[in-house]
Amino acid sequence: MDDLDDLHDMDHRIVSALRACGTDPRVAGAARALSWAGEHAALWLAAGLAGAAVDGTRRGAWLRGAALIAGAHLVSMGVKRVVRRPRPPHVEPLVRTAGRHSFPSSHATSAAAAAVAFGALGARAVPPLAAAVCVSRLVAGVHYPSDVAAGAALGALTARLGARWMKGEAHHD
Repeated sequence: MDDLDDLHDMDHRIVSALRACGTDPRVAGAARALSWAGEHAALWLAAGLAGAAVDGTRRGAWLRGAALIAGAHLVSMGVKRVVRRPRPPHVEPLVRTAGRHSFPSSHATSAAAAAVAFGALGARAVPPLAAAVCVSRLVAGVHYPSDVAAGAALGALTARLGARWMKGEAHHD
């Protein structure tokens, strides 16, 4: 078996194991709630608007952070349409999905972008909540770990690349 087959096998085994955690009704409920909140980056966009509303001195940074998250989410949706990887067929999903493609996880993309962007603004609750949203996609049985890892990398990279713009710093190159 080559490395790609090994990765594919590991992806299947991990999603199966984590989806099995969802047989506990409390775990399933949490996974469903986190998946719902993260749909179309809604949780993170709402957090950016709330941050802008309560932190007037950094209102622009919060709004630009929300824009970065929205942009990362849109990029992930575009990559999905190119890659067209099907969702895991070997597990019963806990949630309905907006689309049938799996790679990358748009939930993970927007969550990681929020963790980086809003984490930089001192929102310490965002990174662990973002990690929970990422794990919820595996427990819900709608993504492979490689989908979530790729989405998280895409989101973190997008937010990191836009960090100076988000904070309103001028570029002097």
